[in-house]
Amino acid sequence: MSAKFANDVPSPHSAAWLLLFFAWLIAMVSTLGALFFSEVMAIAPCTLCWYQRIFMFPLALILPLALFPLDVKVVRYTLPLVLVGLLFALFHWLLQLGIIPPTLSPCSQGVPCTADTWAWFGFLTIPLMSLLAFASLVILLIAAQIQGKK
Repeated sequence: MSAKFANDVPSPHSAAWLLLFFAWLIAMVSTLGALFFSEVMAIAPCTLCWYQRIFMFPLALILPLALFPLDVKVVRYTLPLVLVGLLFALFHWLLQLGIIPPTLSPCSQGVPCTADTWAWFGFLTIPLMSLLAFASLVILLIAAQIQGKK
C-alpha cells in the first residue's frame, strides 16, 4: 500500500511541475521587468500597460503556491487571467503597429498607448514582450493541465 501511495505523490520533476514552474518563472520575470521599466528606467506605463499588469502580477504570487505540493487545478484560476491579459496585450500591440486606429485607444490622457518608448533590437517593444509572455503562459498552462491528467 505504501508503494501505491509513493506513486500517487507527484514528483517535483514531473512534466506538469516543470511546466508550472516555467509558467511561474515567466510571470515573475514579466512582473519584475515591468517594475524595472517603470521604477528604474522611469518609463511611465500607459493605460493598457496598467491593465496588462493587473492580469500578470497576481500570477507571480498564485503560480508558486501550486508547486508545493503540485496542484494542477491552479490552471482553472490562472488561465482566465492569462487569456484576458493576452487579449489586452494583443490589442495594445496591434494599436502600436497601427492596425487598430488610434481613435480606439483608451489612452486619452497621459502616456499614449501608441508610443514606442522602448524597443530592443529595433522591434521587440514592451507590448510585444507582454504578448509573448501571455502567449507562452497560455501554452504552458494548457500543457500542464494535459500532463496533470495523465
